[in-house]
Amino acid sequence: MEDVLKKYSIETTDYQVGQDNVQKWGFDVHNPVFGISAGLILLFLVTLMFVDPSVAKQTLNTIKNGIIEDFDSLFMWSANLFVIFTFIVMLSPLGKIRIGGKDAAPDHSRGSWLAMLFAAGMGIGLLFWGVAEPTAYFTDWWGTPLNVEPLTPEAKSLAMGATIFHWGIHGWAIYAIVALALAFFAFNKGLPLSMRSVFYPIFGDRAWGWLGHIIDIMAVLATLFGLATSLGLGAQQATSGINYVFGTDGGFGMQLGVIVFVTLIAIMSVVRGIDGGVKLLSNINMVFAFLLLVFITVVCFDIAVDSIPATLTGYVENIIALSNPHGREDETWMHGWTVFYWAWWISWSPFVGMFIARVSKGRTVREFLFAVVFIPTIMTIIWMGIFGGIALDQVANQVGELGTKGLTDISLTLFQVYDQLPYGHVISIISIALILVFFITSSDSGSLVIDSITAGGKVDAPIPQRIFWASVEGAIAAMMLWIGGTEALQALQSGVVATALPFNFVLLLMCVSLIKGLRTELHLYKVA
Repeated sequence: MEDVLKKYSIETTDYQVGQDNVQKWGFDVHNPVFGISAGLILLFLVTLMFVDPSVAKQTLNTIKNGIIEDFDSLFMWSANLFVIFTFIVMLSPLGKIRIGGKDAAPDHSRGSWLAMLFAAGMGIGLLFWGVAEPTAYFTDWWGTPLNVEPLTPEAKSLAMGATIFHWGIHGWAIYAIVALALAFFAFNKGLPLSMRSVFYPIFGDRAWGWLGHIIDIMAVLATLFGLATSLGLGAQQATSGINYVFGTDGGFGMQLGVIVFVTLIAIMSVVRGIDGGVKLLSNINMVFAFLLLVFITVVCFDIAVDSIPATLTGYVENIIALSNPHGREDETWMHGWTVFYWAWWISWSPFVGMFIARVSKGRTVREFLFAVVFIPTIMTIIWMGIFGGIALDQVANQVGELGTKGLTDISLTLFQVYDQLPYGHVISIISIALILVFFITSSDSGSLVIDSITAGGKVDAPIPQRIFWASVEGAIAAMMLWIGGTEALQALQSGVVATALPFNFVLLLMCVSLIKGLRTELHLYKVA
């Protein structure tokens, strides 16, 4: 295997990509992947115009729910396995291997690197779910974790612990495995930066045939539809926030305006590339997010001081029970939240994993895994511990609209909490700006990923191709809102989650392939 991977050098890769790529109209497209992906997207949109969105939603929901119920143990144990796998690789001699080769240097500073992976991976989730999710668990909005009695001290601890469980090391381990595999085979072995490359140690040259085409097409569709769904739902949520904060009454027109704004800025960002676009926006967003966090901590210092350690304790104490799918009395809650989350993380792993891979050259495997798995988890504990703690305090003491009425509209929960804080109107405006920029960073990073896959794994696709995919993403989101609104978007979301089942097996195979690949470089580090 070592000889095979060494022999498969960058020269061979260029030849393979060049065989299948066509340069025309300023595009550099990989024939089967680009053409079939674009065709399936067009077919989906045309079909949707003739199908009742509610029927589509019901059908796809049935498929999604069937997958979640029938394969719940597979998703749960796979997520546990991915965490264990990352720990073993991190602590083993394999952790000394450097992405890009023994003498490779990082392309980005550590701060910019962390900002980019964080903004692409989950930044927007902190703002919307940091308040809403623990409140939902605490108040029994849709079941409680481990069937705990709602509105009790135990429910408060479990609410915070379960929230971090869904946004902590399990999800980031999924991203880390995909990202490490892609980065290693691209930068150490000279293979194209594409999902198919990861499976060369297992399938050999068949990875360049239809088996590889199917894997890449699935990755393109999951990424594009996942981003379009998030953009469409995000436009609705941002519009709700704008209406709430400014007293406006915007509807579809404002939602369309949000999509157009986000798409235009994302296009500008992808044209400028990683350094001039994505990294710049990510750094700006992280600075403002940090300043917002500091302000909220200062004005709610007593709650923050108590909530952060309590959140960590709730997470550590309950992680084993929440990870075990067997004998659960809260099976409905587990299916609706945990299994859905693992399926969503898995379906998004090609997008986030490939983007993280692109910006991670020069890091050791140990540094990479530690940063990708633990740094976001630590930040999540701090952020959600503070914001969630404030929300639960308002509920427990019946303060404000959230405390008296409970969860009525998830998209407004954050702003309802702000209403009870000093300068609530100002920080609401800042948060809306943060939400929009987080959507932009997800959009532009996702577009760069699709560019790479549809260009046969080339890192720098032509500018017209970057513009094309960023525009398509916005157009799909706008069309979904226009055709069927929330019904259509939720149908698409169910379809994206359904792709997690085949991708779950892809990730399990990826672990095997990654070990095979990493072992070929141990001799370079004088490790027995």
